Amino acid sequence: MKMKAAIYEKYGSPEVLHLKEIEKPIPKDNEVLVKIHATTVTAEDIRMRGFKVPAHFWLPARFALGLTGPKRKTLGMEISGIIEAVGKSVTNFKVGDEVFAETGFGDGYAEYICLPEMSEIKSEKSVIRLAKKPVNLTFEEAAAVPVGGLTALIFMRKADITKGKKILVYGASGSVGTYSVQLAKNYGAEVTGVCSTNNVELVKSLGADKVIDYTQEDFTKNSQTYDVIFDAVGKISRSLVKRSLKKEGVFLSTWQSLKVESGDLDVLKGLVEEGKLKPVIDRRYPLEQIVEAHRYVEAGHKKGNVVITVQHNNKK
Repeated sequence: MKMKAAIYEKYGSPEVLHLKEIEKPIPKDNEVLVKIHATTVTAEDIRMRGFKVPAHFWLPARFALGLTGPKRKTLGMEISGIIEAVGKSVTNFKVGDEVFAETGFGDGYAEYICLPEMSEIKSEKSVIRLAKKPVNLTFEEAAAVPVGGLTALIFMRKADITKGKKILVYGASGSVGTYSVQLAKNYGAEVTGVCSTNNVELVKSLGADKVIDYTQEDFTKNSQTYDVIFDAVGKISRSLVKRSLKKEGVFLSTWQSLKVESGDLDVLKGLVEEGKLKPVIDRRYPLEQIVEAHRYVEAGHKKGNVVITVQHNNKK
């Protein structure tokens, strides 16, 4: 049986993405088949599609993603949907369960996906995490949680955020940034967000104590110092912000690699259901407009998340 998917067979601009009928996956014994309702366009999707990585990552990334072209033809790193079938060894999920997941390096730009039942399992050198969807979120909202939410969670844990600590989040209006501001406030920190003029009110609404418009002020040149500076968009360096760090201050960047712990997706689910964390959605596009969605995200001005909706037209 066939299904619709957005694939790319070579690296390049958004136009390399196109819709194609491919084989609908069949779940293995330890897998569930998810009927996808929503996915997203993340910064990582943009980087993989265009093969935009720092020079020192070029060779290992080329081997991981594909030397002459992408090994995995379908992007989409986070999804939400409904379980349509389960493998015979699956015990924690059943048909009809509403779920959300981080898919590893892709396969979310499709009508269906097979994912392992376990919350953390190695698959093609990527880590896949699956959990039941927060009951108070729509499918579109839930799809926007795993990647940005998990990234923010592990970096806030690494930062050892406690009550009274001062943290600056650079790129506070992006996916990782919006979750980081909320998590840091939830942990009791004094939060300063850095963003552009258009996003100042958004970042304030998420709980930031102070918001710096980087088009009007350079935070590295004022007299403020912080316990933690977190670059949520991977655009600045420790040397640039050194004077803004306290003596024992910590600089963190999304270019650093940190480990997600088993059960972290359920931690996010709990925070969402308690009303302590909410996704920010900028725009929604149907899967048929995936090229336009990638163009918008690649322009670099999205607020929070850009969601892709997947219509099934009641077909199985």
